Amino acid sequence: MAYSEPYEALDEKTRDISRAITSLREELEAIDWYNQRVSTSKDLALKEVMAHNRDEEIEHAAMTLEWLRRNMGGWDEELKTYLFSAGSLVEAESGGTENSSSTTSSLSIGSLKDK
Repeated sequence: MAYSEPYEALDEKTRDISRAITSLREELEAIDWYNQRVSTSKDLALKEVMAHNRDEEIEHAAMTLEWLRRNMGGWDEELKTYLFSAGSLVEAESGGTENSSSTTSSLSIGSLKDK
C-alpha cells in the first residue's frame, strides 16, 4: 500500500480509508479481468465459473463502497446525486435532470413568493 504522507503521521481512520480505497481498486481490477475472460472464453462451463467469480467481486466492491460512504465525508452526497439516477450524469451534477432519483419530494406547484 502506497502512502503519499508518512505512515506515522496518519491516524487510524485515515489508514482504514486508504485500506478500503486500495481494496476497492483491487476489486474493480478483478471485475475487469474476470469480465474480459468471460467475454473471450469459448468453454461455456468456464464462462459460467468466471462470471460467478466476477459477480462475487462486484459484491465485494459494493460492500467496500458502502463502507466508504459510511466512513468518509463526501461519498454520501455524491452517491445520492449519481447512483440510481436516470438521464444525463453531467446534468445531474448541476441538478439539471428531472429524471434523476431523489430522496426528497416537493408537492409545490411553483413559487408563491411574487404573488
